[in-house]
Amino acid sequence: MTLLSRVLGLVRDVVIAHLIGAGAAADVFLFANRIPNFLRRLFAEGAFSQAFVPVLAEYQQSGDINKTREFIGKVSGTLGGLVSIVTILAMVGSPVVAALFGMGWFTDWMNDGPDAHKFEQASLLLKITFPYLWFVTFVALSGAVLNTIGKFGVMSFSPVLLNIAMIATALFLAPQIDNPDLALAIGIFLGGLLQFLFQIPFMKQAGLLVKPKWAWRDEGVTKIRKLMIPALFGVSVSQINLLLDTVIASFLMTGSISWLYYSDRLLEFPLGLFGIAISTVILPTLARHHVNREGDSAKSAVDFRNTMDWGVRMILLLGVPAAIGIAVLAQPMLLTIFMRGNFMLNDVYAASYSLWAFNAGLLSFMLIKILANGYYARQDTKTPVKIGIIAMVSNMGFNLLAIPFSYVGLAIASAMSATLNAYLLYRGLAKADVYHFSRKSAVFFFKVLLAAIAMGAAVWYYVPEINQWAKMDFFMRVYWLVWLIVLAAIVYGATLILLGVRKHHLLTKN
Repeated sequence: MTLLSRVLGLVRDVVIAHLIGAGAAADVFLFANRIPNFLRRLFAEGAFSQAFVPVLAEYQQSGDINKTREFIGKVSGTLGGLVSIVTILAMVGSPVVAALFGMGWFTDWMNDGPDAHKFEQASLLLKITFPYLWFVTFVALSGAVLNTIGKFGVMSFSPVLLNIAMIATALFLAPQIDNPDLALAIGIFLGGLLQFLFQIPFMKQAGLLVKPKWAWRDEGVTKIRKLMIPALFGVSVSQINLLLDTVIASFLMTGSISWLYYSDRLLEFPLGLFGIAISTVILPTLARHHVNREGDSAKSAVDFRNTMDWGVRMILLLGVPAAIGIAVLAQPMLLTIFMRGNFMLNDVYAASYSLWAFNAGLLSFMLIKILANGYYARQDTKTPVKIGIIAMVSNMGFNLLAIPFSYVGLAIASAMSATLNAYLLYRGLAKADVYHFSRKSAVFFFKVLLAAIAMGAAVWYYVPEINQWAKMDFFMRVYWLVWLIVLAAIVYGATLILLGVRKHHLLTKN
């Protein structure tokens, strides 16, 4: 399901690139789209799940289904009430939101500059896209509940509906109106609604569809609140950095936000397919090991460490070849996937520079998802917050140093701050004797790196020059890209086998 979601996400981006390219309209829509995307990652893949799942595990451990149902009702009622207020205020005050995150456009609007229209259009689109926050809150809640009882497919399929809605509005609604970016914004709203409705029958089938109830002072809600507030910051530093990049990009040349978006989207494919998926799967297991520590603390600690080590090995197995593959195939992938309609060859070159910069931090972005779980499963949110503050401040400093490199500098700064974030998260776990990178994993990493280098060399040898690639028709580009990816997989897999990697190296006892 996760693969289907990511593939449809790429199809959606192809449609967007064809429709609005990387010009002013694209910058405005992608700006308005970034807010709900930030919130989706914050809730569905971030702070809410990190805070909610460990507490829910405690209720489920008690074996009292009625208390669990009551707890879910109180959480949904309290969180839903708060988010309703925030959503309404944001819709009414959308110009304030647009001014806050698009300061460059707001400055032009105040001074009748050339980008004044971007601010006005962004304010309008935010009124349409912001209700996605309300929908995604309940989607995240129900998805977290269903994940804890082993129904991972529901949450994995949910983003598919958003992608379908956006593709449909782009194909059928956009040609009927003057502003295609308005049609895409409506697609976000409809996609959120579909995601919300999709969860309901599965919650009902599990016997966990309950009436929301406001309970701000409830013990369980209070515990989640205390865990979630710092976690909102700690687990989402990379996303906060992207928002800060958006603010700075609003001062840069037209197309900067779009180029950063398209390159980030290609990077999100392996990050979402591997990093977030593995993180989502191991969090309930880590939380369960932590809850079980009262029975056999020594065994629980070993199980916790083994699960963390397995997660890191899986990230290395998939992340290292992904990073090398993207480095070699950045321009061919951008050209094959996006270059059509209003997305031109110069946009391919521009986006490839920021993709290379982002790609330098891919492994760090993926490791953050795993390492952060080592804290949140133990209900420790203070340490990631401290680390997050350091990483975010560092990112600001890196942004200033990278100003001469324009939008590419923003991507470089994000990669550097992510690497610092991952390192500090690991160092904290090691100091607390919660997780140490095992000798077994170190040997495994060395073999993975050698195999990935061999893979990259083979692909680099066969890949055509970009000018030749641009002259090919679409089907020939797809043929070459698929052939190179298959070649990469064969070389990588064969080299791993020659180096002695076997199935048991990929397994965990837990």
